[in-house]
Amino acid sequence: MQIDVLGIVIVLGVILVSMILHELAHGLVAYALGDTTAKEEGRLTLNPIKHIDPVFSVAVPLILYLTGGPIFGGAKPVPVNSRNLKFGVWGMALVAIAGPLTNFILALVAFLIGYNLGIFTTYSGVATEIFVNLVMVNLGFFVFNILPIPPLDGSRVLYAIAPDGAREVMERIERTAGLFLVLILVVVLSSVLSRLLSGMIGGILNFFYMLVGIS
Repeated sequence: MQIDVLGIVIVLGVILVSMILHELAHGLVAYALGDTTAKEEGRLTLNPIKHIDPVFSVAVPLILYLTGGPIFGGAKPVPVNSRNLKFGVWGMALVAIAGPLTNFILALVAFLIGYNLGIFTTYSGVATEIFVNLVMVNLGFFVFNILPIPPLDGSRVLYAIAPDGAREVMERIERTAGLFLVLILVVVLSSVLSRLLSGMIGGILNFFYMLVGIS
């Protein structure tokens, strides 16, 4: 098996930038809503060491890249004290959705730039690899993190609209088995998860092409 060293360097660079901006978005929105915890713990920074998780930010996405699957992952959770946030549970939902929404915007901007420069239709080496990975990696992070499974970001939005009984169940799951559930998804149910995320990414790409007049 021949290893594409340049491809690995590019995808790791894209992952690094994408995850830093993802986590920074969480912290900035929390700060804007009244919680200074992220700032006090040095998370309102572009320093990758403060944000990157060796397993979910590097190892998992890299393995998925090498095996040809959709690339997704996560980073060290930004510390947030929900009691300090404006708007209660909706404030926490805004903090949570800020991360994946940032990835979505990065993917859309990269797609529009790449499409208008003709990078996707005419192979141009490094530039094509960079823009393709900017789109696909960020879409992977977006769709993975919006899954409504504790402790992923999507669960915070579900929590905001759920009845009290469901909230208690979600809190219990996050405290006792949140990370375990994510590991099951990534390791045990990897084929199912890959099909689900691939379908979601495909639907979003179709939407992007519709935006530029291609159906």
